[in-house]
Amino acid sequence: MYGLWRPRVLGAWRVPATGPVILAVNHSHNIDGPMLMGTAPRPVHFLIKKEAFIGPLDPFLLSIGQLKVDRETTDRAAVTDALGVLQGGGVLGIFPEGSRGEGDFASLRSGLAYFAVRTGAPIVPVAVLGSTDRRGRLISALPPLRSRVDIVFGDAFDAQEEEVRSSPEGGGGRRAGGSGRRTRRAMDDATLRIQKRLTAHLDNARRLTGRRAGLE
Repeated sequence: MYGLWRPRVLGAWRVPATGPVILAVNHSHNIDGPMLMGTAPRPVHFLIKKEAFIGPLDPFLLSIGQLKVDRETTDRAAVTDALGVLQGGGVLGIFPEGSRGEGDFASLRSGLAYFAVRTGAPIVPVAVLGSTDRRGRLISALPPLRSRVDIVFGDAFDAQEEEVRSSPEGGGGRRAGGSGRRTRRAMDDATLRIQKRLTAHLDNARRLTGRRAGLE
């Protein structure tokens, strides 16, 4: 990543140095995942669509700890693998929007909330900006070589922190390790809280880097 482009990494110190962490990343270009893998302060295990595991990429992605997921169904094996990463104290990377799009966190799937609530792992929002600025001359599907791409890490937060603060126990309503409620209503509420935090981080990252929506 550093050889082909000019990544500018901001706030990497916000990623907890140890323990389970979920990196929630916006997704507007194919290089967003590899860019984060190459610049994050800790090794990242991404949930990646199974269609990407073709030819020589299959053994390569598996060898660097990436997780294959079937997006067309409830892939229980992928869920188990992702939980294993967090339970082992690793870093799980998720595109909470599910697929590549505008990269604005406008529509989140429930998977991020499930992993956060199930394991109690903190979420670190990450904004990758600049990958869709313009097309390269040599390879139009990629950003121009040596162009700047910003990777901005936000403050870690708990997917259930608002629920915990408002509980009668006054902060003791959820034990460490992810014993929070996993009902559909609880997941929906957690997803809304997460979306609010991710959107706020994206807005702040754009201001910090001088980039505007739609003009990364």
